[in-house]
Amino acid sequence: MRFLKGTKINSILEGSCPVCQNESMYSKKNPYRLKETLKMKERCSSCQTKYKIEPSFFYGAMYVSYPVGIMFAGAAFIISNLILGIGLIATYCIIVVVMLFSLPIILRISRNIWINFFMSYK
Repeated sequence: MRFLKGTKINSILEGSCPVCQNESMYSKKNPYRLKETLKMKERCSSCQTKYKIEPSFFYGAMYVSYPVGIMFAGAAFIISNLILGIGLIATYCIIVVVMLFSLPIILRISRNIWINFFMSYK
C-alpha cells in the first residue's frame, strides 16, 4: 500500500502516524491481541507527533465506530442473504459472528478515522 502514502486512506487502513505515515500508532500490530488492541504509543518516533491530543481524545471514536460497524454488518448481510441466498435467521447469525470477530478491527479503524479528522500528512 505504499502507493497510497500521503493519503488519509493509507493512514486509516494501516494505522500509521497520520502526519508522517512512517510507523504504526499501536504498540502491537496484531489487533487480535485483545488486551493490547487499543494500546497506542505516546508519540511517533519519526516525527514526534503526540497521538493523544488531549485527555479522553479517543472518546469521539465511539461515534465513528457505529457507522463502521454498520458497514461491516451491511456487507455481511449483502454477501450472505442477497448474494448467497441464505435465509434470514442464518444471515442474522452470520452477522453476529462477523461483528464479534471484526470488533478489534472496527475499534482500530474508528480510532484511525477519528485521529485523521484532526491531523494531516506533511
